[in-house]
Amino acid sequence: MRADLTRYGVEEARTPEEVDRLIAEAPTLVMIVNSVCGCAAGKARPAVGKALEHPLRPARAATVFAGADEEAVAHLRRILSPWPPSSPSIALFRDGKPVHMIHRRDIEPRAAEEVARLLTEAFEAHFQRSAARL
Repeated sequence: MRADLTRYGVEEARTPEEVDRLIAEAPTLVMIVNSVCGCAAGKARPAVGKALEHPLRPARAATVFAGADEEAVAHLRRILSPWPPSSPSIALFRDGKPVHMIHRRDIEPRAAEEVARLLTEAFEAHFQRSAARL
């Protein structure tokens, strides 16, 4: 389940310090809260892989694993506190600040291709070419 994301170049953040480092270092970041549920396996993880093929994408991609990286997940959820916790979920950061969130409720009723489209539309809305990886 971890390899489903790391094979796309997504970095794992297993501690609160790693979460903070990734958010601070990347001008643009997508952070995935991974989980063992079916919508993560069949929809969220494949959608992330597809979205990361988009020409305008974040400089970095990272993940925490709900139920495994407990401290890292709790820390990320505190950072994302304006939004309710969700597993799986996908958060976009720009200049260290969260700018967009895709919740489980957005993922669960859609096919992976539709979730990828939601994610690439968010990339286009929140990331400029100068701050994204081209």
